[in-house]
Amino acid sequence: MLKKNKGTDQLITEIVRGIEEIKGQDIEILDLREIENTVCDYFVICNGTSNTQVNAIVNSVQKLVSKTLREKPWHVEGSNNAEWVLLDYVDVVVHVFQKQIREFYNIEGLWGDARLLKIETSTKKEEA
Repeated sequence: MLKKNKGTDQLITEIVRGIEEIKGQDIEILDLREIENTVCDYFVICNGTSNTQVNAIVNSVQKLVSKTLREKPWHVEGSNNAEWVLLDYVDVVVHVFQKQIREFYNIEGLWGDARLLKIETSTKKEEA
């Protein structure tokens, strides 16, 4: 896995777990630490199939991180329309998209210089 400090590692682990509990798809972590002038160290990106699932993923992540690490996001943006919801945990920013919105904005392409880690979820393991 990517080398990070222990607090950030735990935060990312809980975020990914929260996403997986609601069957979020295509989970990726972008390591932005080697890029100059970034607003955070990591992006965790995933998508859901509907605004209902996007909101469920966001709620799952917030609940799990709050329960296990006693941390709340500094800011939440986009939950009204649930096409692209952003959870800002300062060092880690979580982007939860609907699939077509994720493809349109192509965050991974915009940050193409970042190291990318794809997370293999349990649903993908079952399909293989």
